Amino acid sequence: MTEIRHYRMYIDGAWQDAAESIEVHSPATGELVATVAYGDVATVDAAVSAAKAAHESGVWRNTSPQQRADILDAIADNLAARADALTVLQVAENGATLRGAGAFLIGYAIANLKYFASQARSYQFQTSGPLIEAPTLASGLIIREPVGVCAGIIPWNFPLLLAVWKLGPALAAGNTVVLKPDDQTPLTLLELARAADEVGLPPGVLNVVTGPGPVVGARLAEHPDVRKIAFTGSTEVGKSVMRAAADNVKKVTLELGGKGANIVLDDADFDTAVDGSLFAFLVMSGQACESGTRLLVHESVHDEFVDRLVARAQTLVMGDPMSAATDLGPLVSAKQKARVEKYIALGQEEGCKVAFQGNIPTDPALAEGHWVPATILTGATNKMRIAREEIFGPVLVVIPFRDDDEAVAIANDSEYGLSAGVWSTDSGRALGIARRLESGTVWINDWHMINAMYPFGGVKQSGLGRELGPDALDEYTEPKFVHVDLTNDRRKRAYAIVVSADLAE
Repeated sequence: MTEIRHYRMYIDGAWQDAAESIEVHSPATGELVATVAYGDVATVDAAVSAAKAAHESGVWRNTSPQQRADILDAIADNLAARADALTVLQVAENGATLRGAGAFLIGYAIANLKYFASQARSYQFQTSGPLIEAPTLASGLIIREPVGVCAGIIPWNFPLLLAVWKLGPALAAGNTVVLKPDDQTPLTLLELARAADEVGLPPGVLNVVTGPGPVVGARLAEHPDVRKIAFTGSTEVGKSVMRAAADNVKKVTLELGGKGANIVLDDADFDTAVDGSLFAFLVMSGQACESGTRLLVHESVHDEFVDRLVARAQTLVMGDPMSAATDLGPLVSAKQKARVEKYIALGQEEGCKVAFQGNIPTDPALAEGHWVPATILTGATNKMRIAREEIFGPVLVVIPFRDDDEAVAIANDSEYGLSAGVWSTDSGRALGIARRLESGTVWINDWHMINAMYPFGGVKQSGLGRELGPDALDEYTEPKFVHVDLTNDRRKRAYAIVVSADLAE
């Protein structure tokens, strides 16, 4: 019998247990994967205290950007050396497919951490401003300083990757960090802490606290010593984080929900657009905030495109996520399964037709898994709840449109603005539409291609601020202006004019 591993929290450079623990189960089989120490408000306070002490000591913020970059590189190298084991662990805790976990959830995380190491080396922590000539001669410096204690609240769909998006720029800028993983997927974040510990990150610089969101997450959001909070999750919870953060006016980055509009024009290349549209809504079995879950198809090609989409969807394999042959895995929990099934039923009640619904696995070993088949609904309008509310599952609604203007109007008729896409062989036409779409990211003839070199985030109720890109460190620093007076003549100084009449004469 395989021994079940128990994970402890990581606080102030030490592994700490708790009076309570939670169980992590495989979404595919229901099997127990691990047990994890379960923190509370006191645990959060201890972690924040450790992070604050580390920041005030200067043990991290006073190191050079090059030294910080070297440590980030070392953490990434440590993770890379264990990438295969981390991939298996990721599949076990959140049901990602083996191929998807290896390439995206783990592989991208390591590559993105490397990127932030490079940003630590190239970021302009100090710049000289223009020479000031009036009323006195002066020069100016702009110094970007670390904020202090930063907190990251991480969701369950891409836990290690989204933790890196917060940890990477925070550490690169010289901050200290407290991470709060989701209850269902804490394991890869605790392995991240292990990697940091093994390469010599000073105690208190990184802390990982597990526990219930309404307790641990809420305490981080309101804690007076946390000066920056970065949250990825639902819009509803994001609003509560923002309200809590307002009491002590901390910096906030929110990456929230989405209902991505994926526009297929009448001149699209069907071979790429069909596969791309399936990829757009089925990554992580639809459990991705930037998924393309509204498929807008020009009415002149609607029927043909849907037929080809269905035919291609029939070739996808849903099954054991540990198998390299599997395309689609389970949903993360029974609660999420029930939510998605409710929306599929609602879509039919609203008048949608089920154009396609895949098959769930029949393997008895997978009987306890949280399986929802890929589902394509046609006959939808943008006024239906199924087209307006984020489902977070493998469900696609297809909406026809007459012309480019209507496509843009439908796409923008949403409270969300995280992602959008356009499929066309006319790049000028596609770019013209992209400029009109109210979205933080627009892909042309592609989807899900999030690159560390470019900013990622949403508009409207999809969030605030940006993660990734060269400006990501701006979110984790505060600019300080330093005025250096160069005037040698006391009579020409500003204070002489205002308060010293004898000098002004």
